Amino acid sequence: MYHVRTTKTASRSTAVQIVRYEHRRKIIVKHVGSAHSKKELEALTQTALDWIEKKKVSKNQLPLFSLPLPSRTTRPLIPLDKCEYLGVRYTFIYDTLFRLMRLLHFHTLRNQLLFDLVLMRIIHPVSKLESLEYLAQMFDINYKAGSLYRAIASFGNLKAIVEKHVVAFAKKYYQFDFSLVFYDVTTLYYESFTEDEDNFDKEGNLIEKGIRKNGFGKEKKIGQPQIVIGLMVTREGFPVFYEVYEGNTFEGDTFLPSIINFKKKYAIETLTIVADAAMISFDNVKKLKKHLLSYIVGGRMANLKNEEMKQINKELIDQSQTIEDLQKIDGKSMRIETKRGLLLCDFSIKRYLKDKREMEKQIARAEYLVLKNIEGKRTKFLTLKQNKKTGKKRKEKTYELNTALIARTKLLLGIKGYYTNLFEKNEKLTNQDIINHYHSLWHVEKAFRIAKSDLAMRPIYHFKRQTIEAHVLICFMALAVCKYMELKSGKSTKKIVKLLKNITEARIKNLLTGEIIIMKQKLPEEAEQLRKSLGI
Repeated sequence: MYHVRTTKTASRSTAVQIVRYEHRRKIIVKHVGSAHSKKELEALTQTALDWIEKKKVSKNQLPLFSLPLPSRTTRPLIPLDKCEYLGVRYTFIYDTLFRLMRLLHFHTLRNQLLFDLVLMRIIHPVSKLESLEYLAQMFDINYKAGSLYRAIASFGNLKAIVEKHVVAFAKKYYQFDFSLVFYDVTTLYYESFTEDEDNFDKEGNLIEKGIRKNGFGKEKKIGQPQIVIGLMVTREGFPVFYEVYEGNTFEGDTFLPSIINFKKKYAIETLTIVADAAMISFDNVKKLKKHLLSYIVGGRMANLKNEEMKQINKELIDQSQTIEDLQKIDGKSMRIETKRGLLLCDFSIKRYLKDKREMEKQIARAEYLVLKNIEGKRTKFLTLKQNKKTGKKRKEKTYELNTALIARTKLLLGIKGYYTNLFEKNEKLTNQDIINHYHSLWHVEKAFRIAKSDLAMRPIYHFKRQTIEAHVLICFMALAVCKYMELKSGKSTKKIVKLLKNITEARIKNLLTGEIIIMKQKLPEEAEQLRKSLGI
């Protein structure tokens, strides 16, 4: 049985001790400290009582020397030499993101490791093993490396469930009805120079394609293999679907498989897909119509016939030559039938000035190379002279300006084209409706920027298909959380994470009682406003 004892010392302070009696002998169990004032005495006495209570020895016992004690709602003072600083925890950011992920129903996956890896991808995007280290340091959440290796290969199997949750979320919070989706493609490279080989059986039949392949990368990592990601988002930019393709897949070849898979998965009757010019081809147009899909796709104007270019120029620009004249027709649009379908074109004075500057720079470069008679890489208006009699290029290399191409380029300055079949299904649509839909395509590009910069989605260090798919799934889940935060708060992911990480909790250990004391930082007004805007 333990008791609190106080006694005067030679220095006239009051020592507070924890004692017990055995065979009528007093045994000092612990010296709590020496008090020099009534306040310190009360604090040390409370500390001693807490120690006894924790040991569960003196339950329902009164101290030997009864003193007026402070209310238990106030924390007692603890001498500094009886404290140990244990560092800080970042509980606030974990709690905030945890609540957001519950909004998306990611907790129903019942996979805490995946859940925590997604959180770390947002908070501090590093490798999976390093994420485990930071989970331990920042939140005292501990996993063994072996558990990661055993579990990560199975994460990709959760793709369908995750997409189901994000689509349900988009329906609830963004009134997503599948009528309009935006699609684009990007590439993710590897810090490697070795491609994956395709797997064949003994009879030479293809079992599985290698996923890491050399291809035309967006970031021009020469010799480094890559994968291709196709992503669909809502008109707000919230991600709802993705597919992973081999690195040597042409981006236009991802267009139809992704859309058809999405349409079948959710039994969609009416769907309009918005994509950039790389997605359009005669074959894709035919298949889109076959599957009763509507589309708005950027047009490659340089592929038009001369007659079509002249007709577009005449209807949009006509005799307008001065900047004042061109400003008057800013926003003018027209339609023309082509082999690829109906082409909607519009004129923009801002685009015109930009195109004109770029053209003049390229012409000046080509003229310089003609003067020096040297070849230039990627010089648009430079060509080799041909023999006028045979029509073939001369043996000796003599360069000249490509005047025909310059003339074609001038016809389309400031003009943008969009292929669509929506007018066939809805006559009430205006040209501006189609143009506005296409201009919302930047939301997909922004989603890719978030994934690549804020979430450090690339380079990829995994080399097995299952772990690669797991990595992409983690990034997709994190992207959904980040996009929701940005849409609700109007702040960038980087700014949100920085604000949340600045709010920490100090941890101090009472060496007398072993109690861990949490000292919470006062919540700044900006953080409080952020949580409110996020619906927390």
